[in-house]
Amino acid sequence: MRILVTGGTGFIGSHTCVELLNNHFEVIIIDNLSNSSATVVADIETITNKKVVFYEGDVCDKQLLEKIFNQHQIDGVIHFAGYKAVGESVQLPLKYYNNNLMSTTTLLEVMQQFNCTKIVFSSSATVYGEPHANPITEDFPLKTTNPYGSTKLYCEQILKDFQFANPEFSVAVLRYFNPIGAHCSGLIGENPKDIPNNLMPYIMKVAAKQLPQLSVFGNDYPTVDGSGVRDYIHVVDLAIGHIKALQFLKSTTGFHPFNLGTGNGVSVLQLVELFKKVNQVDVPYQIVARRSGDVATNYANAEKANRLLGWKAEKTVEDMCRDAWNYMKNHSN
Repeated sequence: MRILVTGGTGFIGSHTCVELLNNHFEVIIIDNLSNSSATVVADIETITNKKVVFYEGDVCDKQLLEKIFNQHQIDGVIHFAGYKAVGESVQLPLKYYNNNLMSTTTLLEVMQQFNCTKIVFSSSATVYGEPHANPITEDFPLKTTNPYGSTKLYCEQILKDFQFANPEFSVAVLRYFNPIGAHCSGLIGENPKDIPNNLMPYIMKVAAKQLPQLSVFGNDYPTVDGSGVRDYIHVVDLAIGHIKALQFLKSTTGFHPFNLGTGNGVSVLQLVELFKKVNQVDVPYQIVARRSGDVATNYANAEKANRLLGWKAEKTVEDMCRDAWNYMKNHSN
């Protein structure tokens, strides 16, 4: 199968491209490089010893998408492209609504035009908002606490409505919990261009002395130590989930949501201490006020993905900390 990967030079996208190539898929990437680098393409090719086709551009650009679909017989799409920072989305909601929704509707229009009927969508556990219980299953009520989460929820609804109107389409929606870690080669990992919005890259930059200290948003949540609890999943495990989803879509139609997580909750402070212990580095931190849009606790029940996709997270939190720091040491400049 020839797969178009939108946002394919990003953190999760790049690792998924590696797993696609390792599983004998052909890969075409489109990315506007707003939060990544074109050098990632060469890194993907070095890891896999295989070639990818890369287009620098925006998924909202319908003419460019039509050009790509004209030049390549695309068999399926994995749609990562989108802005993803919770805090920024609260400050700049229109930026998120414009980009994340328009890229999805434009992509679906072109897929329909070229009779490409299989799509895996990069969603998020933020669509569950403040869950009434944990672990979270796919049938929990959907609601959000920030504009980023709302864009993911609205995109899910767009995909669901589109699939209902076009029953030949196969849609897998993957609700990620908290991806961290990096490829064991140390060549690709999470490397935001600006001040990181996510926890692990911020920890890494503090450990590398590129930033003075980590801000922990709140220590008064009803959790084990007062800091937020999340389900951290190794990015390679997550990438493999996309391969399993594509294989699942080969033999089915419909709209299929899946949680991808480990099923274990780890607090922010626990993750910081584990990172320090595993890598023998210091990570100074300070407690600051809660961040708007955050929830106290969420972690996954991923039994559905295990049962229908044959997927299960395999790597430990220690693996995540070790691989993330290995990547950082290779990219400290």
